[in-house]
Amino acid sequence: MKHFFFLLVLMFSTMLWSQNNTIGMGEKLSFTASYNMSGLMTEIAQVTMETGQVKTSNATLLHLKCTAATYTKWDGFFKIRDLYESYVSPTSLTPYLYKRYINEGGYYKFMQYTFSHKTNSVKSLMRKKNGEGQTYDKTATVKINGDTKDIVSTIYHIRNLDLNKATPGDVQSFKVIFDNEEMVINVKFLSKETINTAIGKKECYKLALSLKNRNVLKGGSNDNLLYLTADANKVPVYAKFKIPVGNGELRIKSATGLKN
Repeated sequence: MKHFFFLLVLMFSTMLWSQNNTIGMGEKLSFTASYNMSGLMTEIAQVTMETGQVKTSNATLLHLKCTAATYTKWDGFFKIRDLYESYVSPTSLTPYLYKRYINEGGYYKFMQYTFSHKTNSVKSLMRKKNGEGQTYDKTATVKINGDTKDIVSTIYHIRNLDLNKATPGDVQSFKVIFDNEEMVINVKFLSKETINTAIGKKECYKLALSLKNRNVLKGGSNDNLLYLTADANKVPVYAKFKIPVGNGELRIKSATGLKN
């Protein structure tokens, strides 16, 4: 269950980057997260994705905020209170600052990335607790590729893809920095499929996800799937995943403030 929210948002990561024609200020998406417990898919947490505006001395940025929290009745079993944030260009979704607060079953971690796109590097700050409960900081400078993004800005880049041009079997690979390491995510376009959701019956793009040289995701081509609405908003409405300790699902509850 460690890094629970990363496993969820990973389901929203995919192919190529483009200009932002889809994401606006004030959007809010809510999801229920379910986990297979003793053979029964059980709702244990809520995931929320929100956008807002932040003004600095010389720029206006889009604030991307993702949270995950277990429902109160499950806190005694495994309490999750996670927050992921990215501050990006409203037009290109290029990230400038990324923050991650993890509180999962007593495990605490804070990560912050400051991106330098001129030098293709990230200044990293990690804050953790030792065995005595005392916090300590560790800093580093990490070299990255020119197209590497954080996990949150990657989530929103997906919805600017021109998936109408994809054909079944198309595969794309891209890089995400996580825990000071770059990882390669492979995404395959499978088909279009119409499914019932809490926001209506939706025609969707069906995608399969895998990680190169990582064991976070398990199973075959149909075990880690992501469905995006086949419209101008490309809302993520359903995902299912298989991990070393089990499998789960993510389902849309509500979507407000959509740009299109």
